[in-house]
Amino acid sequence: MTNLYTDKRTLVTGGLGFIGSNLAIRLVKLGADVEIFDALIPDMGGNKFNIEPVKKDVKVTIGDLRDEGKIAKAVRGKDIIFNLAGTLSHIDSMENPFSDLDINCRAQLQLLEACKKLNRGVKIIYAGTRNQYGKAKYLPVDENHPLEPTDINGVNAIAGEKYHLMYDKVYGIGAVSLRMTNTFGPRHQMKHSKQGVLNWFLRQIIDGETIKLMGGGGQIRDINYIDDVVRALILAGASKNANGQVYNLGGSALSLLEFSKKAINILGRGNTRNIDFPKDRKNIEVGDYIADYKKITKDLGWEPKTSIDEAIKKTFGYYKRYKKYYW
Repeated sequence: MTNLYTDKRTLVTGGLGFIGSNLAIRLVKLGADVEIFDALIPDMGGNKFNIEPVKKDVKVTIGDLRDEGKIAKAVRGKDIIFNLAGTLSHIDSMENPFSDLDINCRAQLQLLEACKKLNRGVKIIYAGTRNQYGKAKYLPVDENHPLEPTDINGVNAIAGEKYHLMYDKVYGIGAVSLRMTNTFGPRHQMKHSKQGVLNWFLRQIIDGETIKLMGGGGQIRDINYIDDVVRALILAGASKNANGQVYNLGGSALSLLEFSKKAINILGRGNTRNIDFPKDRKNIEVGDYIADYKKITKDLGWEPKTSIDEAIKKTFGYYKRYKKYYW
């Protein structure tokens, strides 16, 4: 990987956020020339402290993908774009559907149009999501599973992915989509639960609060640690054979209750309480999800390597040291 990324001109959209910042740090270590592009939309997770270890080694552009002039300048001359910009909240997408549409569809088209006009030779890795599948009709869920999302965010994620794959096929822009599952670890925003409950559970344990598990927490989630997700992005960016493909990421299948108990045991304190689903949440709850990720293992050699226990310990350690930047 070091040889493949040395001096590669890379752009990370959403690069001040959770996944983007961890990826940017890794790319710098691999010798890449890294530009971060982030709108720093309030409550979306962007945090300048996230790139503290490499702040002198990356270029940071504060801009919105919907800004035609700024994104045109950013894509020009790039070899690889890691497109991680977008909204993730199921709840927000149902309450503000037009905002979700604008960020997860119009903004994606703006990026792709800029590439079509100015840089057709670029490679783009799109951050898809398990939400595109909706409620599982069978487990584990493979890439051929029907796409029937339960919320606006999932619908728009499908559209965003389809745009990328169409521009790959029609215009020759190399595009690949990674459908990510529940991911946690350092540099995730910790102010609310809308972008992922796992890190929120860890915050509640750290703060001595009771974890409230909707429906008892029996829902199974396929869980990845951030380092494993970053490695998948790196591998997808390096492989020409991945162009035009969709890949599931997957990891350790645990119920939310099991994850909470592991974290409580590791920190040595904490408790949980069962609560009922609010009606609006129950209507969009997907139930159990376990990913079949054999395809990416076969094609790119990727598989998760970090155990959940190790991942929780690393995450607790990070926030213990840098809590003031996230609370």
